[in-house]
Amino acid sequence: MLLREIKNIFHRELDTIYPQGEVDSFFYLLIEHYLKLERFVLALRPDLIISKEEEQPLFEALAQLKLHRPVQYIIGKTTFMDLELQVDENVLIPRPETEDLLRWIIEDCQVERSRDLRILDIGTGSGCIAIALAKNLPGAKVLALDVSEKALELAKKNAEGNEIEIEFIKADILNFNFELGLELDIIVSNPPYVRELEKKEMLQNVLGHEPELALFVSDEDPLRFYKEIAEFAIANLSENGRLYLEINQYLAEESRALLEAKNFQDIELRKDLFGNYRMLRGSIPPP
Repeated sequence: MLLREIKNIFHRELDTIYPQGEVDSFFYLLIEHYLKLERFVLALRPDLIISKEEEQPLFEALAQLKLHRPVQYIIGKTTFMDLELQVDENVLIPRPETEDLLRWIIEDCQVERSRDLRILDIGTGSGCIAIALAKNLPGAKVLALDVSEKALELAKKNAEGNEIEIEFIKADILNFNFELGLELDIIVSNPPYVRELEKKEMLQNVLGHEPELALFVSDEDPLRFYKEIAEFAIANLSENGRLYLEINQYLAEESRALLEAKNFQDIELRKDLFGNYRMLRGSIPPP
């Protein structure tokens, strides 16, 4: 079959589910992954024919896309901060707005030119935050914590695949009883923060496939993780150490007020690339 005919089939089957540009993106990701073909191949070879054997994974992927399975889970990988990372249904798919948070951290650290930072990523998931920070801040000691054994297994593979050394810890930040044995300079976290009432705003490919454990909190106590992380930061950050958080845009002021109530200083909210307040920083005051 002509490859351009398969592209047309993708649009015919998926354009009522996804935006046309996203369907194009799916198609090009899949031919690159399964056929090792560049996205401009149809411009150069409009009459390219592929075999039945080559067609099969594309149509299998199409069937999964129709069921709203994220394309990153279908191909088993994604790109984040120029890193290639494995992903599956045990971890969230890294988002572009999280890259904004990391650029903020890296920018702060490079201004200070400190090479022996001690950093902890709470709720590491795929390991994207910890691995990207370790790559971009040479000399930093990076630790990564998660409650999920399966997530940690995947994060370890991602660290090894990117030749990055991370110390992984299995622990629950809501019931933390692990002795770190060192003071931290930076704590960063992208914890669960989506309220149950916000489910109606979410796409089916997120609701039906990404891990609820990493996404949702109760409507009654939506800042539960932030309260525990803030207390943990007070106990484990060094003097002038900093806490960086990805936050729910609808609870930005409440998140800021939480840090203020716990006497954090230099508190700052920042917007992501979409113009929403999604990042929060606070510093531990000197004694």
